[in-house]
Amino acid sequence: MNIDKMVGRIRKDAISFEHMEDLDVIIDAIGEAKIVLLGEASHGTSEFYTVRAELSKRLIRQKGFNFVAVEGDWPACYSVNQFIKSAQGAAESAEQALSDFNRWPTWMWANREVTDFINWIRATNQTLASENRIGFYGLDMYSLWESMAHIIAYLEKTGSSQLELAKKAFACFEPFGRDEQSYGISAGLLGESCEDEVVQLLIAMNKKRHQHPGSEASLDAEINTLVTMNAEKYYRTMVTGGPESWNVRDRHMVEVLKRTLDFYGTEAKAIVWEHNTHIGDARATDMADEGMVNVGQLIREEPECKQMFAIGFGTHHGQVLAGRAWGSPVEVMDVPRAISGSWEDYMHRAGNGKNQLLLFDSSQDEFNEITGHRAIGVVYDPNREFHNYVPSRMAQRYDAYIHIDETTALKPIAMESVISLFT
Repeated sequence: MNIDKMVGRIRKDAISFEHMEDLDVIIDAIGEAKIVLLGEASHGTSEFYTVRAELSKRLIRQKGFNFVAVEGDWPACYSVNQFIKSAQGAAESAEQALSDFNRWPTWMWANREVTDFINWIRATNQTLASENRIGFYGLDMYSLWESMAHIIAYLEKTGSSQLELAKKAFACFEPFGRDEQSYGISAGLLGESCEDEVVQLLIAMNKKRHQHPGSEASLDAEINTLVTMNAEKYYRTMVTGGPESWNVRDRHMVEVLKRTLDFYGTEAKAIVWEHNTHIGDARATDMADEGMVNVGQLIREEPECKQMFAIGFGTHHGQVLAGRAWGSPVEVMDVPRAISGSWEDYMHRAGNGKNQLLLFDSSQDEFNEITGHRAIGVVYDPNREFHNYVPSRMAQRYDAYIHIDETTALKPIAMESVISLFT
């Protein structure tokens, strides 16, 4: 792609983003969509969280959205949900509620930006009738053991006949000592899995769901059962490689979203916070060539989910919170200037270093050309920057894009655990 041609087209179509009020054009473009997907180019950038929070507040206030669903585990997010709804026995503060995010990378949700946002939701909920209160839920499925414990606690409380099935499934996992990798090796390579026990539990819990629908406690048990089934499959397929474990995870997230929408009723509206690699349509990237699907693609393919709007985010340079390896200490790292010829480079040139918004439509042929688009995970090495770009057709991947030219790192609640490269 000719750089001048791409930069010129961006300059023609881009909208300056200097104040939060400039987001009005995005809110207008969302229209009557019932599912709004808000991305991020990293899991450790403050501005991605604060802008998503501002968009979410407006969607809740102006368009009646019912809940926020995030790339986090269901049990930990459910603690936040109970806090913002002032439920009996809930945490007494946002920080306490977020302390349930106690597994690496804790900073993804236990940070000051999320603290401010959930305090806002809680204050808003206190002005609403209990049946109209905004929810906060997790779409992810890493919480295998936590979800099993939640299921058993629920069944014990309700005196359910499914309790023995749940205990049998839990007992199957116990020998692995909450070590997902050990279970994955045993199940995926040695054929010693707990799949049968989990499937039997899911069937029994689904029958219970149809017999006793309606309560949020039953939704909690239902999703935790789904987590248990799909987490088992995820860890079983992860050790063998290939795209299947990724696909299990994203299909799970879509299923959780659909069941939560069903819980809120036919007119329900959902806001989703996830990484760009999940919310931007996989068919517009090289993921499709590798046999991978994602949340953005799957939702667009669902007949009942046609009214959706996906917004990608990105940055040219700045700082980010991430780890050098999985489980390593979190650091404030430099995000280097985007490589020449990347999408972020084009946006930087077109805006002369300013923040910008873009709405995509079918007339923008330039934005259907393949361009490298940066993606930073919780594990990041700035010295291998070339490997962080996903070939993308931007106008097919998103409905809109928000560019923050220079970004700063998230502020985790446990600040003492952060290593700064600048100290």
